[in-house]
Amino acid sequence: MAAPAAAGDLRFLLVGVLVVVVVGSRLVRRADGGGIPTTLDGPFEPATRAFDRALRQGSDDVPLTDPRLAPRARPPAPEQIALAASSDATSVWVSWVTGEAQVGSHLNPLDPSTVRSEVWYSERPSPTAAAAGDVSGHYPHVARGKAEVYSQLYPYPGLLNYTSGAIHHVRLRGLKPATRYYYRCGDSSVSGGAGLSGELSFETLPSSAAAAAYPRRVAVVGDLGLTGNSTSTVEQLARNDPSLVVVVGDMTYANQYRTTGGRGVPCFSCSFPDAPLRESYQPRWDGWGRFMEPLTSRIPMMVIEGNHEIEPQGQGGAVTFASYLARFAVHAYERMNRVFNYTLDPCGPVYITIGDGGNIEKIDIDHADDPGKCPGPGDNHPEFGGVCHLNFTSGPAKGKFCWEKQPEWSAFRESSFGHGILEVVNSTYALWTWHRNQDAYGEDSVGDQIYIVRQPDKCLLQTTSASSENNCPSQGCPSLVSNSGYGAHKDIIRSGHLIWNASLAIWMILISTIFIKGNSCSRF
Repeated sequence: MAAPAAAGDLRFLLVGVLVVVVVGSRLVRRADGGGIPTTLDGPFEPATRAFDRALRQGSDDVPLTDPRLAPRARPPAPEQIALAASSDATSVWVSWVTGEAQVGSHLNPLDPSTVRSEVWYSERPSPTAAAAGDVSGHYPHVARGKAEVYSQLYPYPGLLNYTSGAIHHVRLRGLKPATRYYYRCGDSSVSGGAGLSGELSFETLPSSAAAAAYPRRVAVVGDLGLTGNSTSTVEQLARNDPSLVVVVGDMTYANQYRTTGGRGVPCFSCSFPDAPLRESYQPRWDGWGRFMEPLTSRIPMMVIEGNHEIEPQGQGGAVTFASYLARFAVHAYERMNRVFNYTLDPCGPVYITIGDGGNIEKIDIDHADDPGKCPGPGDNHPEFGGVCHLNFTSGPAKGKFCWEKQPEWSAFRESSFGHGILEVVNSTYALWTWHRNQDAYGEDSVGDQIYIVRQPDKCLLQTTSASSENNCPSQGCPSLVSNSGYGAHKDIIRSGHLIWNASLAIWMILISTIFIKGNSCSRF
């Protein structure tokens, strides 16, 4: 992979393989002295915001007895309802859970074939949807899917097993882009409508050709968990009204628990060094799904697996990712190696380290390039694949295991709980904003902000022939003068349109592969 380039030299690119973005620093003012900086103003002097240690509080998990984690419906009605974007703007996945999960030594899994997986939907709300059992008279469309049950099994004395409720996945097809739909999911064969959810709604994503495709907001969060900080993150994220939510791994931290439940711990191996393998308390997944339902039942959520989703089970931990694979209809897999060879490439990718939503492990506050903080090579052994513990390339870190100062390609970083919003303003501009939890109720709720500007003169790719005479955001056109040596042109705004795929879901799956999870908001 090409090296991260200096700010101001990159583009947005969507060709079904990779999305490339670059960011600068809100801490550095624009050359003209005001406004939100743009990537044309970079490169910036690397900066790290001082950490407030009081922010490490609030990292204890919310107990499953909390009302927000309680079932929102009684069996056989659906719960943990969630949407996911599909291959294009005319398709959406609907997922939910029915029946009760079981925890114990000897379990009898549910038979998913005994319950229907249906979604009834319409472009108009039904005035009697909450009580009506005959949905066919109110909803002209129905889609059917499948259900499955998974188990988490531990063949070791004293460890408890788990088997899930029936997890349903139904794909709606032939939808109209940028259209609101009203739906009920569940099993319509249950008398009195007891097997159906109440009426919910969602809006489909816009088509690529629609003028209304802009602006669109994508919320990005990593390492969310289910702590007091997590709940603040989700509440603030929901207020920003995104069109899509991307969770880049480490969702529930169920593997910070013993199989018997109890209290979660920040470090499992430290607290339970004699455990035969990394345990997991699966009811945390159910609590997480219930807490997220008010958001995910109306806004599509795309996910990527993290190390906390591995959850080994069976003899020697041979089976992994059982819960993750069963609970989510759409998965993203990273197909790239993160390699930096210290070679300046104006079209190379720049990484955004995003998190932390508020997990039980607390905020990481140290950087490997801080004095005395470089870990030993023996502390970094990946579970899969080999590793070379030496930077054998050229550059300031040649022959070293860690940098000794904040690298030039790391524009800005801070340790804070929060979420990011990527707002595609038009075909030229996208606005990246980091919202910190501690700023949620202040006048300035923005921890970092920058406009990402396309530069087709730097990274030429085939675009549509249409152009815009005024693609400036509502805040006004940022400066079009870049630092000397980077050759920005005054006609850059008019020099072509950002490639925009109607499948914002696929776009964000690809973006999220370069939003490396971490316990801070960093931009590289």
